[in-house]
Amino acid sequence: MADGVVIIGGGPGGYEAALVARQLGSDVTLVDTDGPGGSAVLTDCVPSKTLIATSELMTEVSSAAELGVAFHDSEGDAATTIRVDLARVNARVKALAAEQSSDISRRLDRDGVRIVRGRGRLEGPGRVVAALNDGGEEVIDADAVLIATGAAPRTLPSAQPDGERILTWEQVYDLTEVPTELIVVGSGVTGAEFASAYLALGIPVTLVSSRDRVLPGEDADASAVLEEVLTRRGMTVLSRSRMESVTRDGDVVTVALTDGRTVQGSHCILALGSVPNTSGIGLEESGVILKDGGFINVDRVSRTSARGVYAAGDCTGVLMLASVAAMQGRIAMWHFLGDTVHPLDLKKVASNVFTSPEIATVGWSQQAVDAGEISAEVVMLPLSGNPRAKMQGVRDGFVKLFCRPGTGIVVGGVVVGPRASELIHPVSLAVAESITADQLAQAFTVYPSMSGSVAEAARRLHHF
Repeated sequence: MADGVVIIGGGPGGYEAALVARQLGSDVTLVDTDGPGGSAVLTDCVPSKTLIATSELMTEVSSAAELGVAFHDSEGDAATTIRVDLARVNARVKALAAEQSSDISRRLDRDGVRIVRGRGRLEGPGRVVAALNDGGEEVIDADAVLIATGAAPRTLPSAQPDGERILTWEQVYDLTEVPTELIVVGSGVTGAEFASAYLALGIPVTLVSSRDRVLPGEDADASAVLEEVLTRRGMTVLSRSRMESVTRDGDVVTVALTDGRTVQGSHCILALGSVPNTSGIGLEESGVILKDGGFINVDRVSRTSARGVYAAGDCTGVLMLASVAAMQGRIAMWHFLGDTVHPLDLKKVASNVFTSPEIATVGWSQQAVDAGEISAEVVMLPLSGNPRAKMQGVRDGFVKLFCRPGTGIVVGGVVVGPRASELIHPVSLAVAESITADQLAQAFTVYPSMSGSVAEAARRLHHF
């Protein structure tokens, strides 16, 4: 008889685990509340990147004149402004998210995954109780359980969203009117992405950052480029400015800072981090140990402290990326069902910040090199010298590579520029397969291409 697997949560960690478990012959039940894809598809990654796709087009159009393209109205006069229809943008965002969720649902159904609509909770390591969306409960016994319940936007008592003008990043897609002045609180990845996107849509943006720079967790050189570009484009960045409260009076939102200053706007997005969806679902009662902040403690093959209980995704706090959640879920099933499994290696994870310009990273960081955690040679090559970049009017950005002295093996990299999320892939392959800088340099690149800068940076790391 096939092993039975129950998965609580239908995000990337959950549905990718379900597909692997079915591929390996297991009976799989997925307990999900909102729809396959989870917040990544319905309220986070897919919606935000769809919004950003529109903002990228606005950025390209705004620089069209430099490339010799001019816009004219029906009377033949030169057009002077472009505007965004936020209601149409957000309608498209929500439609695409729903479509993606439906695609995942059909795939799960085709592969034989049973989907239970409801909120699941553990009642011991081998039992899940689902409070069904349409009423009643269903008890499901399992040989293994995977918890993939994700996380939710963090709020504070002094900064409560109202869904209209004070918003979490999950609520912005209900906006139909264009904000006249947007305040974004929080300069991490989420805050930087939304601030960059709305600025590109032609909305005045003030970014409130408690740290000394935007994206304090990213490469310092990359953060410096982004902040310079954002301020050049008109964003107000308030560094070392800690939010004390966010209040609303009619159409005016006021952000009070701890130093006594206030910032006013028409709307405010709270980007204060995430809290795991782990409370009230029987974890600790079933022997699952939680870390500080309520995140589930897992090892590198996604096991929790309770026998037969695994966890994947944002609820573990390991690295809040959809790609990591999906890999954790796959690893859990490979491990439980006895397939070949390689433990999660965060030094091989490629990630991207979808600002304009984008910032992509993989492997060891500049901070680790500077701190002496690893010995590496570093080369940084500005994109401004790349011929394709010149053709496209791109001046901002760079490629940075790290390789081990002696062996020349590539151990990390950073790409800042348009579509950095695509340009990081050859570096990611080099890191994953322990390729040397010489090997990376000797692979053919198209001329002219942005990826030529990756090969050129690798050539500069050559040793005689």
